Amino acid sequence: MFSRRLFTTTTLALAGALVSGKMSADAADDTTKRFEIMKSEEEWKKILTPDQFYVLRKHGTERAGTSPLDKTYAEGTYKCAGCDLPVYTSDTKFDSGTGWPSFFKPIDNATGTSVDKSFFTTRTEVHCSRCGGHLGHVFEDGPQPTGLRYCMNGVAMTFEPKKAGPA
Repeated sequence: MFSRRLFTTTTLALAGALVSGKMSADAADDTTKRFEIMKSEEEWKKILTPDQFYVLRKHGTERAGTSPLDKTYAEGTYKCAGCDLPVYTSDTKFDSGTGWPSFFKPIDNATGTSVDKSFFTTRTEVHCSRCGGHLGHVFEDGPQPTGLRYCMNGVAMTFEPKKAGPA
């Protein structure tokens, strides 16, 4: 017979194993990946806001609907807040209704991906190809022409409006 106590103990043991497995896998990932821009945790803390540090360096997620970049539709370029690398252009942005800035395609060679197995699911994480900063995740429910939705944390990016031409 399967008792409630046995079920609870087994569930907690499995959850603990998953969490410790995730933590050690993340630690191995972070030390083996090499990026053009590498900084210590203290150096990142000096140049990033606490929210930027949490998202870019600790793989956090900002609350939906909190970023002004979600509703920014001016022409321009979205850049990594960690290293200023252009990662998305306004012509690939769309309103996904999720509360996060969404794009159907990054700038060529500006981002990389890795497997994210947190929160008891498997997702594709998107990071900056120059500094490795966590930008968000990509999903296969976006518009054409790619069918992809790059769901980004606004705090992980800055926006540079397109400069007006000569009058």
